[in-house]
Amino acid sequence: MSAINKTHDVNLKSWVASANVSGTDFPIQNLPFAIFRKANSNQEFRGGVAIGDQVLDLDAVVASGVLTGLALEAATAANAPALNEFMGMGKAYWSALRLALSDALAEGSAHQSALESALIAQADVEYALPCHIGDYTDFYTSIYHATAVGSLFRPDNPLLPNYKWVPIGYHGRASSIGVSGQAFPRPKGQTKAPDADVPSFGPAKRMDYELEVGIYLGKGNELGDAININDAEDHVFGFCLFNDWSARDLQAWEYQPLGPFLAKNFASTVSPWIVTTEALAPYRTQWHRDENDPQPLEYLESSHNREAGAIDIQMDVLLETEKMRNEGMEASKLSESSFKHSYWTVAQMVTHHTVNGCNFVPGDMLGSGTQSGPEHEEAGSMLELSRGGKESIKLNNGEERKFLEDGDKVIMRGWCEADGFNRIGFGRVEGTVLPAK
Repeated sequence: MSAINKTHDVNLKSWVASANVSGTDFPIQNLPFAIFRKANSNQEFRGGVAIGDQVLDLDAVVASGVLTGLALEAATAANAPALNEFMGMGKAYWSALRLALSDALAEGSAHQSALESALIAQADVEYALPCHIGDYTDFYTSIYHATAVGSLFRPDNPLLPNYKWVPIGYHGRASSIGVSGQAFPRPKGQTKAPDADVPSFGPAKRMDYELEVGIYLGKGNELGDAININDAEDHVFGFCLFNDWSARDLQAWEYQPLGPFLAKNFASTVSPWIVTTEALAPYRTQWHRDENDPQPLEYLESSHNREAGAIDIQMDVLLETEKMRNEGMEASKLSESSFKHSYWTVAQMVTHHTVNGCNFVPGDMLGSGTQSGPEHEEAGSMLELSRGGKESIKLNNGEERKFLEDGDKVIMRGWCEADGFNRIGFGRVEGTVLPAK
């Protein structure tokens, strides 16, 4: 588990002025990674680091000669069309590069003149997926979401008995994951109305989003080797915001007995920046399990996990309709929640995923599952907010929604705050539903 060090110092400032502006997602205490190039160019995609409203171009950093040792090796690996090689190098390399960049970008750094030309405005770039995602597993870690959705699909048995014993997950579809800005056609599939004798085929009518955290794996494990819970987070490179779009009417018809399929595999969207595990060290909090619930089995239990296994990543969801866009109106906020409510921690997810000998490779991703809080207004999906489509959600321009309509853009934001530390953010993940083909 990453320790708090000089890179987290709240008093640390950068010679990049925009990194010192109050409320920025990307102060010097953050330094997340992405794959970028200048917008509308034929440049090769390459690694970059966010600082204020700028991207630090790792190609230029490597060429500048300011880095040495492990930091230079790490930056050279990250200066590629995908971050997989860098992610697979492990914690020592990740930390060395973070420290070296923090020192180089700090006020008074002797490297300012060498690196000023390595900055490119974020407004002038476009992003690719930060890594090749070979495999993606979606978990189901919010007990509030599981209970709310279960009560809609299974009113007599909303929470299945295994939920409190085992981190539930399913194998998602990595090929349809796109970076923020993704637009996709409304999916088609089978649905069955409650009063119909046979199913029908056509575009989904109950399009929804899911507010999730994406968890990127770094250094992997050999086939047959389990990752101990005390080592689990050393295998986690970092985190992003994740919108796992869902077609609820397709889901209701197909999900038993094997779970989600066409209702989930048509599109999923990630934010471009990966906030590293080390950057999140100050925002950890205690994880606990209600004393009346089953306690984790031994392989899912540790004192470190109890003391600091939860992470207070605050998130919100906004909806921009086509009408809002055409009239220049602000998006309407739908809900706000936090990852700290997760019933299972990241370490428990990683450990359980490998306890049977399953092997991770760098760039594999885990979805946290929809992150809903204990209150209705903290719901992470429209399915919950509309109580299964029974109630309309009123937007700030007078429009109403029960589920997403064509042209709707969903915007998710994330940030962390803690006493004695600077605020850091995840940026945004945006995606738009287009009409069915």
